[in-house]
Amino acid sequence: MSKAPHISNDPLYQLIRDEKIAEFNKLKTQGKSCDLTGCDFRGLDLRELDVKGLDLSNAYFRGTDLRSIDFRGCHLNGASFADAKISGCFFPEDISAQEIQLSLQQGIRIRQPS
Repeated sequence: MSKAPHISNDPLYQLIRDEKIAEFNKLKTQGKSCDLTGCDFRGLDLRELDVKGLDLSNAYFRGTDLRSIDFRGCHLNGASFADAKISGCFFPEDISAQEIQLSLQQGIRIRQPS
């Protein structure tokens, strides 16, 4: 069973919480990393966030604006997308459209094969 979403003290996560997406992307490109598993992204505007290579397992995206994010190449197992805005998003091929729809409508956590 997944733990409740948490707010990390990690400086890179805090950039995301403050919606400083360009700054986060720049530091990520420079090789900085952070642990985003199980983090709370509820209600944030994360458009243009570069998630390639990130582990977003058990992340909580309720009501988050994720439009046009390319989730291919990141881990989403256990993530919840309840009421999120996902227009224009790409999702990994191993996650079915039905799985995504159930997460959006019912808040179920994504099951992504290993």
